[in-house]
Amino acid sequence: MNLNNLRPAEGSVKTRKRVGRGAGSGLGGTSTRGHKGAKSRSGYSKKIGFEGGQMPLQRRVPKFGFKNINRVEYKAINLDTIQSLAEAKNLSKVGVNDLIEAGFISSGQLVKVLGNGSLTTKLDVEANAFSKSAVAAIEAVGGNAVKL
Repeated sequence: MNLNNLRPAEGSVKTRKRVGRGAGSGLGGTSTRGHKGAKSRSGYSKKIGFEGGQMPLQRRVPKFGFKNINRVEYKAINLDTIQSLAEAKNLSKVGVNDLIEAGFISSGQLVKVLGNGSLTTKLDVEANAFSKSAVAAIEAVGGNAVKL
């Protein structure tokens, strides 16, 4: 067998339906599009969500609530996570870059430290925001909560 005598399997190749080539071809006239309607016209393309003139679902369903365009999204990091990171890497100061390197956050994300868990070592923690309980817990062991 060579490249020059390769052939597709028997019956696997169908010839394309050539429409609009006159009445004698059997596929002239309406060219298999049927009579009238949007789908029979040239240039027809179905719009997303179009339901044939019926009121589309996205317009039938009631709308409620609102999206605050000024919302600030924080990634929550608990004190026990910071404690385990400080122990694992032997840190006395935990910043945003340390959290990025450890894979807890992505670069560009804002960090809020929450008070879940407990600190056992004195740490300086840098973050974009802190909960009241987190600040109290950090300062209780003699550390500092530095807001960026």
